[in-house]
Amino acid sequence: MSDALFAVHGLSCVRGDRTLFAGLSLTLDAGEAVHVRGPNGLGKTTLLRALCGLSRPMRGEIRWRGERISDLAEEFTAEVAYVGHLNGIQGELTAAENLRLASRVFTRRGCAGQSEGEALARVGLRAQADRPARHLSQGQKRRLALARLLVLRRPLWVLDEPFTALDVASVASLSSLIGEHMAAGGLALVVSHQAFDLPGIRDFELARYCRTRR
Repeated sequence: MSDALFAVHGLSCVRGDRTLFAGLSLTLDAGEAVHVRGPNGLGKTTLLRALCGLSRPMRGEIRWRGERISDLAEEFTAEVAYVGHLNGIQGELTAAENLRLASRVFTRRGCAGQSEGEALARVGLRAQADRPARHLSQGQKRRLALARLLVLRRPLWVLDEPFTALDVASVASLSSLIGEHMAAGGLALVVSHQAFDLPGIRDFELARYCRTRR
């Protein structure tokens, strides 16, 4: 088994009675990122959910720092920041309050990242800090969801279509954030249909592991 920081070996996942992919293996070390590519229906979201411990694969091993994530349980999930299709923000809370809540609930003592003010400024939402999230545009809501990455300060980022609803400038800004995360020794797994510029990211073609296709 690989001694990489994050290692996946022989992974297989199913949906209903259909095998989405099988025999999938990949590794990530500090400062590395992977762009998971492939058309709709291959199971990219299923893969990301398995890799961050939100669902169990049919076969295979996923290891973090040499240990199976199923054995680490909450110890592993505390090191993962997952941004899925849904933004997961509270509409009745302000932008700043959403980040404050995330920091209070999901941050371990001594592991806090940026303050909510710093994070909002970094994603271009400083002026919306005191605005209820339900009044934000779709692009602003997405940026608010992504700002949680900065307040949680977790080493592994798992991002499913993170650029949805973002304009060109915001795509470039988020790409820069991921690059800074890598430069600081972080890891990232990204699914995106949108083009983005991130030097050093590796392409990972999921179709190589798919036995059946639509």
